[in-house]
Amino acid sequence: MNPGPEQKNEQWTSVIRSRSGWFDINLAELWNYRDLIMLFVRRDFVSIYKQTVLGPVWFLLGPLFSTVVFTVIFGRIAKIPTDGLPQVLFYMSGIVVWNYFAGCLTRTSDTFVANAGIFGKVYFPRLTVPVSIAITNLLTFAIQFVLFLAFMSFFYLKGSAIRPNHWVLLTPVLLLQMAALGLGFGILVSSLTTKYRDLTFVTGFGVQLWMYASPIVYPMSQIPEKWQWLYALNPMAAVVEAFRFAFLGAGSFRIWQLGLSAGVTLLILTGGIILFSSIEKTFMDTV
Repeated sequence: MNPGPEQKNEQWTSVIRSRSGWFDINLAELWNYRDLIMLFVRRDFVSIYKQTVLGPVWFLLGPLFSTVVFTVIFGRIAKIPTDGLPQVLFYMSGIVVWNYFAGCLTRTSDTFVANAGIFGKVYFPRLTVPVSIAITNLLTFAIQFVLFLAFMSFFYLKGSAIRPNHWVLLTPVLLLQMAALGLGFGILVSSLTTKYRDLTFVTGFGVQLWMYASPIVYPMSQIPEKWQWLYALNPMAAVVEAFRFAFLGAGSFRIWQLGLSAGVTLLILTGGIILFSSIEKTFMDTV
């Protein structure tokens, strides 16, 4: 049957087609679904404190309790040095930064399993869910960051040796790197859990070990100089040190460490997106 003149003049605005191949990725499509991303952000953020008594206050209690515990155990009992910084500020700065990264990683790591119901009903770019998680955790970070600034101001007015400097302008870059790293690792794990559900249990334990392998409860200056290049392969090490150096003016931050960290992060994110995009084509057969 030959198409009529009306059909010949039709102008399509979008074409939905199946994808094949590991590198068949359309990241620009995420922008077209930005409204959906913001709906996911609102849903996730509200669901966290819905039907709770204290609501968003829980975002503040978490880092407060962790700071107190770390100060008592690692500061007072273990007597781990903090590069001359007040122990409360040293631990809180690391906790606030780590919470953002860990939140992105752990909540992204079960993307396919947690959203299998909606993924099987309607088409939309699956990466919108991990991206929305990174944005939602950014809101949580903002609340905890204000708490950190309040404590920093208090200690500064008391005359503590705190020296904020121009490196604070690097904060958006650090946030972007943490989001990219958490997103990359999270979608890697999420892709693998479609076949290996054991990774769901390993992820939480692995994140805890990773925290102690990062300068959260001890400064990077405690690592011998000859091993610092190897330690810098941990992408979060340079991020935490850069954050402390920018806001508190202490630490062993080196710009080459941040560059190495960014390179490792880019590799992880690229590998995660490639694997995620490949798995999303067939994951309904295994979830």
